[in-house]
Amino acid sequence: MGFVVVAGVLVPVGLPLGWDEIVYASRFGPYGPGVPFSAPRTRGVPLLLAPVASWSDSVVLLRLWMTALAGGALYLGFRPWLGALRRPAAVWVAAGLYGSLWFALFYANSAMPNHYTAMGAAAATGCFLLRRPGRAAYAGIVAGLAVVTLMRPNDGAAVALPLFVAASLVPAWRGRGRLVAVVAGVAAGALPWVVEARLRFGGVSGRLAEASDTQGGLRPVLSLKAHLTALDGPLLCRPCTGDTVASGVVEWWLLLPLLVGLGLWTVRRTGRAKAPLWLAVAVAVAGALPYLFLVPYAAPRFLLPGYALLVLPAAVGLLAVADRARGSRPVAVALTLVLLGHTGVQIAQVRTHVSVQERARGDWQRISAVLRENGVRPPCLIKGNGSAIPVAYTAGCASADMDDPAPATAVILRRTDPPSWARDWPRRPVPDTYNPGWSVAVRD
Repeated sequence: MGFVVVAGVLVPVGLPLGWDEIVYASRFGPYGPGVPFSAPRTRGVPLLLAPVASWSDSVVLLRLWMTALAGGALYLGFRPWLGALRRPAAVWVAAGLYGSLWFALFYANSAMPNHYTAMGAAAATGCFLLRRPGRAAYAGIVAGLAVVTLMRPNDGAAVALPLFVAASLVPAWRGRGRLVAVVAGVAAGALPWVVEARLRFGGVSGRLAEASDTQGGLRPVLSLKAHLTALDGPLLCRPCTGDTVASGVVEWWLLLPLLVGLGLWTVRRTGRAKAPLWLAVAVAVAGALPYLFLVPYAAPRFLLPGYALLVLPAAVGLLAVADRARGSRPVAVALTLVLLGHTGVQIAQVRTHVSVQERARGDWQRISAVLRENGVRPPCLIKGNGSAIPVAYTAGCASADMDDPAPATAVILRRTDPPSWARDWPRRPVPDTYNPGWSVAVRD
């Protein structure tokens, strides 16, 4: 409940839909016209939106619905760990650590997949670890992995791999039930993606190739610096050249490994079961590695599944510090200052990015207003760079790339000249934009 309340206070429910959200919401008639649905995207988020977006075009109602879903997902994601860790305080502290992150809070009411991949991964791993799993636990593994894979198939495969290996090799977890549940979860989540791959992209290999091209070519690359840079934004660091990171935000990457290490050391010293926390670390690392070493750009939300699992040993470490603080005033003061500092940094980041997104997304409205002033009305086709998609959607038009053969009604430009075929079109600047340099060229 605290996660929902804080997110509701910090992130306005009237915030206009972002670029990715427009793509997902436009699958439904009230949010039409539909915009291109590229190979990397999946049907998971539209499924989450369907109960509201299928009949209402209200952004406020959609965000309220997504906030409620996000809160429920947070509870379901960490709930199985009450049985896996057998230390309720650590589970609730872990949920609090995860829910304190600015990008978890910012995306709580958003139509985006990453929070749900994180909670699916946490739930599946927690159910996997239950000592005497029954039908409910197996169903939890299947459901958790199905959600992860339905949202992002690459995350589903990454999360399932260490669970499959553990169910195959670790005596305490070896068994047909866990193996079948892991495979069934991934298969159930991947089925819609595979069917669509055959219908729209000529098969799985064709879709993978097109998805790789859309994402700039997946290849061995070290994106660690890009993810460090993205800790304080932008929401999508593509490219990250020339960007820097605010020193205060780095505290999360300094604090988290220290607490994880302390948590692992604590369970070893006290004789408690170490395996659950080590499996959480293994799943977190498996989920993060593709983004750190294959994807040539970064976004803070990409690592949410990893954080959702790493906060579990981190919570054990934090409780160990809290136990020590009871008998030491300096430790208590230091712990209080660290937690207050962390909270302050994260809240400041949420507020900053809400402000940036309100102004940046407002540019689409300003550009659309200039288009209307120059006679652009539906039905219409707008071309331009990537930003043509949200601008066209806002204006009620279809969108297309510059090289599309269909005749355009207008061209959206930013600090560039129009293509040769639109060079004689009247060109109008867009005033008072957050990102300067916008103009539109409208066909006579």
